[in-house]
Amino acid sequence: MAKYLVIVESPAKVKTIKKFLGANYDVEASNGHVRDFPKSQFGIDVENDFEPKYITIRGKGELLAKLRKAAKKADKIYLATDPDREGEAISWHLMQALKEDPDKMHRITFNEITKTAVKDSLKHARDLNMNLVDAQQARRMLDRMVGYTISPLLWAKVKRGLSAGRVQSVALRIICDREEEINSFIPEEYWSLSGEFLVDGEKKPLEAKFYGTDKKMDIHNKAEMDAILENLKDEEFEISEVKKGERIKNAPLPFTTSTLQQEASKTLNFSTQKTMRLAQQLYEGVDIKGSGTVGVITYLRTDSVRISDEADAAARSYIGSQYGENYVSEAAKTVKKGQKIQDAHEAIRPTDISRTPVQIKESLTRDQFRLYQLIWKRFTASRMAPARYETTSVKVSGGEYTFTVSASKVAFDGFLSVYMQEEDMKKSNVLSQSLTKGMKLNLKELKPEQHFTQPPAHYTEASLVKTMEELGIGRPSTYAPTITTIISRRYVSKEQRNLYVTELGEVVNSIMKQAFPSIVDVNFTATMEGLLDCVENGTVQWKTVVRNFYPDLKHDVDAAQEELEKVDIHDEETDVVCDSCGRHMVIKYGPHGRFLACPGFPECRNTKPYYEKIGVACPKCGKEVVLKKTKKGRKYYGCEDNPECDFMSWQKPSDKKCPVCGSYMVEKGNKLVCSQETCSYVEPKPKEEKED
Repeated sequence: MAKYLVIVESPAKVKTIKKFLGANYDVEASNGHVRDFPKSQFGIDVENDFEPKYITIRGKGELLAKLRKAAKKADKIYLATDPDREGEAISWHLMQALKEDPDKMHRITFNEITKTAVKDSLKHARDLNMNLVDAQQARRMLDRMVGYTISPLLWAKVKRGLSAGRVQSVALRIICDREEEINSFIPEEYWSLSGEFLVDGEKKPLEAKFYGTDKKMDIHNKAEMDAILENLKDEEFEISEVKKGERIKNAPLPFTTSTLQQEASKTLNFSTQKTMRLAQQLYEGVDIKGSGTVGVITYLRTDSVRISDEADAAARSYIGSQYGENYVSEAAKTVKKGQKIQDAHEAIRPTDISRTPVQIKESLTRDQFRLYQLIWKRFTASRMAPARYETTSVKVSGGEYTFTVSASKVAFDGFLSVYMQEEDMKKSNVLSQSLTKGMKLNLKELKPEQHFTQPPAHYTEASLVKTMEELGIGRPSTYAPTITTIISRRYVSKEQRNLYVTELGEVVNSIMKQAFPSIVDVNFTATMEGLLDCVENGTVQWKTVVRNFYPDLKHDVDAAQEELEKVDIHDEETDVVCDSCGRHMVIKYGPHGRFLACPGFPECRNTKPYYEKIGVACPKCGKEVVLKKTKKGRKYYGCEDNPECDFMSWQKPSDKKCPVCGSYMVEKGNKLVCSQETCSYVEPKPKEEKED
């Protein structure tokens, strides 16, 4: 009997796939990559046309020996690593490392780990796709060049422990740019007006919002509001228009990696890393009572919304039988033109739509169940008919002004019977059926309200993934690791879902912008991703990408060697006296920012937290305001006498008092703004006097 060897990436898949294949199949795992660049060397021979130097990863020798032994016994070897660039590259590395006859090695891929998919993949074994391998090699080499040349430079010239990466540096810059926007944002005053009108025969008054005259009017200040209220004082009100209509809300597309990460973050409060870890478990296989170990979702790293014909037909059949034929969508939705997607994959979906979340709930952990339910509902909804709403909009006229109110109610729930997003759960207005054009209304009350514009929101993991995808930075497999890296290196801290730049992150971003502007340029990084896609499609040679990239990088590194040599961080002496030995303590830089240390080290090892004085008296107690950091590294301003004094501000306070309300003022960009939210006083920040 012929012997076959199937090599997968993860040990978790071994158990699942072994069950699907006969006794003459041996299934082994490579545990990810088996070869990579050496840790202690650059690993790229620049003089020899950028030839990569790969070595067996430390600790993988024993595993490779086991795989070689199994390969020798096999008549055919099937390389069943993941169906993407990285999986193709791992298969190529395995081919090189196993040292077997290439004719007996074949590549197989499957988008789902089910008996049908795995057996079908064996019938369609193919040769390696070297375009995919080359695209991954080029990505790995570009990342290596950036990390290996810039990180040591930052380490040596600025501070130990700093590092840079090709995609992570751009992600950090995006967050830093948003932080700058927020810090320099000046709130602007605006007003809104709503009116409550009494309708004959109705207990509940009709509430409508001020619109304007023939065109929408913005109300900027109290003076404008007072003028409108004065004009409305003696007016009579009537309904000038009642318009009925219909609105269609289309079903959402099935999940891609990016949209799954965003939705899981919003609805389940999962980090991108947690979402990917759970999705990996659901893909590789879970033990289902009565079915054994089976993969319950398709491959999780994809930017395609395509669905196979079989899965589409099965979904339509299921929806028709469970919900009725009128709930089945007429045609499959497609992605908008112009969006780049790699259509070799399918969207993320359940491997069997009839395997409902409730049926397998007992076989899953709580978090696995919640994620599976989200994927199942989204996919099922994507094959369902749109929701239909009946809409009513009413205009109320008083003199030259108009108020408007609209309402909608679900006429046919369609996909909403399965899947509702946050906006679908909001209650809509309910309007009385008795409202007709020309009906007179009595004014009960006008409600003017003052508001201030809000700064852009801080990035969350979900909104950062969305932005990275829109800008073309990174690919499905890189979003989660990129975010995890910048958080673990303490460049960014995460507090209540929001991402904040730390002092360390600001330092790294500032240096990268100054010395390596192209590396942190969003358009440049997106262009590189586009070139890697061209390598995958076979239209660009991978070495062309590397040859064009390295000389510019080398030039920037050499220039930075010169410029950054001038950045010499001395230990700054302070007036704080060491409690242990009496010396004046100095400012040191550690992985989490600055701290005070005794210059007598190693004889004296005394350290203290460092708080930078900003030269402003505490508005509450009069002592010094100092710059502090939260446990996660976010900067804020507090009183040096904390905890006795609880003064705290996210913005830098000024020693100037607001001339309108007397509160302290804070710096925002080049302006001073009153710290009281209800006061809108703003003035230019005085220019700092230059010292002679």
